[in-house]
Amino acid sequence: MQRLLVTGGAGFIGSNFVHHVVENTDHHVTVLDALTYAGNRASLDGLPADRVTFVHGDITDAELVDTLFADADAVVHYAAESHNDNSLHSPRPFLDTNIVGTYTLLEAARKHDRRFHHISTDEVYGDLELDDPERFTENTPYNPSSPYSSTKAGSDLLVRAWVRSFGVQATISNCSNNYGPYQHVEKFIPRQITNVIRGIRPKLYGAGENVRDWIHANDHSSAVLTILDKGRIGETYLIGADGERNNKDVVELILEQMGQPRYAYDHVTDRAGHDLRYAIDSTKLRTELGWTPQYADFESGLAATIDWYKANEAWWAPSKDATEAFYATKGQ
Repeated sequence: MQRLLVTGGAGFIGSNFVHHVVENTDHHVTVLDALTYAGNRASLDGLPADRVTFVHGDITDAELVDTLFADADAVVHYAAESHNDNSLHSPRPFLDTNIVGTYTLLEAARKHDRRFHHISTDEVYGDLELDDPERFTENTPYNPSSPYSSTKAGSDLLVRAWVRSFGVQATISNCSNNYGPYQHVEKFIPRQITNVIRGIRPKLYGAGENVRDWIHANDHSSAVLTILDKGRIGETYLIGADGERNNKDVVELILEQMGQPRYAYDHVTDRAGHDLRYAIDSTKLRTELGWTPQYADFESGLAATIDWYKANEAWWAPSKDATEAFYATKGQ
């Protein structure tokens, strides 16, 4: 698999994967990205031109997709509309990208008989009670609770159907919440970090008891590359790094690591349909494919992330003011 096509490769998780591939393999990567607000061409700056080709385009463009698949050995599909708040405000783009876009890619994979890996989310499983000892596994029933998570669940089911009905050589991974470099400042961790840098008090939805299972984007990238190389066709693998933290603890840890009082944040109205808890059991990935995370503790990964945002204000500053203005209209 010397030629990889990465959809959404200028987005947060996708760009981290492209960097990981360039640093750890000799593959050539073609990035297909529509450069919507969450995609940033600058996230690929510094990568060698002879290893990375950028194509500005949409995954729903069947003619373009067909051309790119013809020149690829394998495809990793990151492209998605992915922000829960935005899906509640305007669901239609999520249907177009996550459902129609995935269908378009699957038809091209079917035509050209290409290896296909689909990136999904743990949010397709709904949520767990805060005091529930269980974690999501590959056998957990789907129970999405937002337009975003329901369209991702739909895209997963399309992949499974194309494997079974048409023999597409595909795998799926469902990952817990990512953090790390190149993440849009609308997202929880970078929003709080950049607020502190700007002298703005961080914002916390409700009481902050909602729990997320955090994984550094570098660890997600290494897991995806492992699945692409070793994963069994038709299988789903859950990716997690045992990083469960509630949102209140995360905000207070950010403040502490940035030299601020732990309680220097404001509570704001909770998000509609805010899932209580996500937790990933990645036993299958670790035992079958031998994967382990680099950042075994959340604190060290968060410290590295804070350092990146401090050093790269030129990357995130252009979108910061507009993001805060948007949340201000909602009192958040």
